[in-house]
Amino acid sequence: MKWAKVIDHTRCIGCHACTTACKSENDVPLGVTRTYVKHVDVGIFPDARRAFQVTRCNQCDDAPCVSPCPTSAMYRRPDGIVDFDKTICIGCKACIAACPYDAIFINPDDHSAEKCNFCAHRLDVGLEPACVVVCPTEAILVGDLEDPASKVAQIVRADPVRVRKPEKGTLPKLYYKGAGDATLDPLAARRPEGGLFMWSEQGNGNGGVTSGAPEGWASSQAAALLSYDMPHQAPWGWRVSLYTWTKSIAAGVYLVAVLLAAAGLLRGTSPLWRWGAPALAVVFLLVTGVLLITDLKHPERFYMIFTRPQWKSWLVRGAFLIAAYGAVLALDLLAGLAGHPALQAGLAVPGLVAGVLTAVYTAYLFAQARARDLWESPWLAPHLALQALLAGAAALVPFAGWLDPALGRPLVLTLVVMSLAHLAFVRVEAAGGRETAHARLAVHEMTGGRYRRVFWIGIALTTLGAVAALAIALSAVVPMPGAGALAAVLALGGLLAYEHAYVQAGQAVPLA
Repeated sequence: MKWAKVIDHTRCIGCHACTTACKSENDVPLGVTRTYVKHVDVGIFPDARRAFQVTRCNQCDDAPCVSPCPTSAMYRRPDGIVDFDKTICIGCKACIAACPYDAIFINPDDHSAEKCNFCAHRLDVGLEPACVVVCPTEAILVGDLEDPASKVAQIVRADPVRVRKPEKGTLPKLYYKGAGDATLDPLAARRPEGGLFMWSEQGNGNGGVTSGAPEGWASSQAAALLSYDMPHQAPWGWRVSLYTWTKSIAAGVYLVAVLLAAAGLLRGTSPLWRWGAPALAVVFLLVTGVLLITDLKHPERFYMIFTRPQWKSWLVRGAFLIAAYGAVLALDLLAGLAGHPALQAGLAVPGLVAGVLTAVYTAYLFAQARARDLWESPWLAPHLALQALLAGAAALVPFAGWLDPALGRPLVLTLVVMSLAHLAFVRVEAAGGRETAHARLAVHEMTGGRYRRVFWIGIALTTLGAVAALAIALSAVVPMPGAGALAAVLALGGLLAYEHAYVQAGQAVPLA
């Protein structure tokens, strides 16, 4: 058996009965919804009409929300229904970031992820979903796709039906009959400049994301105007932006120290090697862990990542990588404080490997968010490695002036090189060059849209930091720690601003 649903938009009258029935049946609180009806006005007067789209979970055969879930709270049943278990949801929002259809939300009452599950509890006892029962025009049908006698199977087999975003390869089992691009493509309709929710407590969508292309976006169609929609908040906020920055510092300070030691520039007797670099890395790794845990909607359940890991999730893999890196750093710090240079030297190789993996695993975590085209870049992993080296060099510059002044010039030279490499990668990212409209719109939001100020502030600060570091490196005497600290602060501030713009712009594109 494989459950599927057909929504016939030649019959839909936009009455919202499905929305209210779903809320009543599943006790969905105000402010969120498992299903809603989007309105789009198509055409130009007098040849205008209103089109509707019933928007909900697409029950994918290759569900992108299942793989990133760290505890298997989001799972696929044998009958094809993608269901959820709230008792083991930690509220990481990875499933929300991954869903290309914007169908998952965090319930504000119980702080767990949920979505449409075809009213599985009703199907299991032989009843139809609540939305199917109340639809006055029989626009919503549910049935077994593998049963040739079911009406759903007959429609899918014989009638022209469409699915949303087939290019994502999710193999949806929600089929639309009679729907057009104006509703199925969230960028096809123009978003009203004044907002959509004049009399609603939800606001006009400016604080979140609604469907419809923003004013001035080239791919919008003037003949299609969004007239009713639901706002959706970006799942990952400032804590995730900050986590990418603190993690870069935690990984980078040790990586830079190991590389300097391998080049013969950092002596094993240096305080920076014995305890400075590992202590700084431990501090920022602890901050990273705190940010990740506090970003969970169920922070008290964070231990489930380790007790019931779902190994396809890069959130799980990343947690174990961070734990392993933390263990190496702790041993290294203890060995340095206890005066065991041989043990510290032996830990350099595993520390280097763990540090690199800690720096770059976020690229694969973001890649699992298949809804966010900006993050699908093959350049993200090497870019994160460069960012870690930039952050590590910048963080070590002030400490070198205190613990090992001879390292001042090598560190500021490293800072210059890594800053220039970072800016080159940003240039590639900002140039667009992507195949999808969603990726291009995300770049537009980052460089010319709502996040342009923080993005360009980041670029300016990084450039100033590189110029200041270069001036220090070329001077006859390295003026530590004042000038070096200024260059470090500029570089770190610029990296933080860029990270925030990048993370948030990737979530600013409408999905539904």
